[in-house]
Amino acid sequence: MTPAIRSRALPLSLIAAGLLAVGSCAALGLNHPATAPQPLPTIDRPTPTPKASARADGSSLSDEQARAALITQADLGAPWTATHGAATWRDGLLKATTGAGQCQGLLDALYSDELLGAPARVAIGLDDSDTDAQLRYQIGARSPAEVDSTLAWLRTMPVQCARFTATTDLGIVEDVQVVDAPLPEVGDVRQGLRITLAGTTPDEQETVLTMEVAAVRVGTDAFALTNGGLGEVPNDATQAAVQIGALRLADVRRQGRAQV
Repeated sequence: MTPAIRSRALPLSLIAAGLLAVGSCAALGLNHPATAPQPLPTIDRPTPTPKASARADGSSLSDEQARAALITQADLGAPWTATHGAATWRDGLLKATTGAGQCQGLLDALYSDELLGAPARVAIGLDDSDTDAQLRYQIGARSPAEVDSTLAWLRTMPVQCARFTATTDLGIVEDVQVVDAPLPEVGDVRQGLRITLAGTTPDEQETVLTMEVAAVRVGTDAFALTNGGLGEVPNDATQAAVQIGALRLADVRRQGRAQV
């Protein structure tokens, strides 16, 4: 039941066409890597503020600028489209409980889409119609210190929760494994994880849910994404979303400073 994995060329011309000039990337410490998804709304839109101002979470971005920093389906290209709602595997395989220490916190963060520890400031959901994967990208609403604390916690997961057992609401016992996942060298602090949840349904059908997770802080702002699906998931989408997301957030921040 694992979908075939294809190599798909992603439209990264956005970066080459001037998302950030080379000089700007160098100045911000953003470098290209050595190698290069309750229903989700297409975009969560808070009430906009008229201009950028200091927020309690430390961000200098207005809500309009935060929305402008989101990635879009055009960044990833076909077959990614605006989400049509929660995936069927979400409640069936991702909502689970465990007695393995801090691992319940990780499961809860994945299921609630609160990887950075609080509801997103703005977010977008995308579906891969070929593989039934879903990608959820969000810009957080927490201070840099809080984000760094969450990133430090995520960094412990491959050790604290390398392998444990969880049980879904449907009674499926899952073998959960957590490993580090490499990310492009962008932003100030970052952490990636790859989580697999393997189980067997009551009618003896084997299931494997894979979640790729990334969280990155860029200055006083941060974003997180999850890319999940049955079997394998398109890693090229994870890599591109992190790369483009960090560059775009840095560019929006730079433009905001120039307008002050």
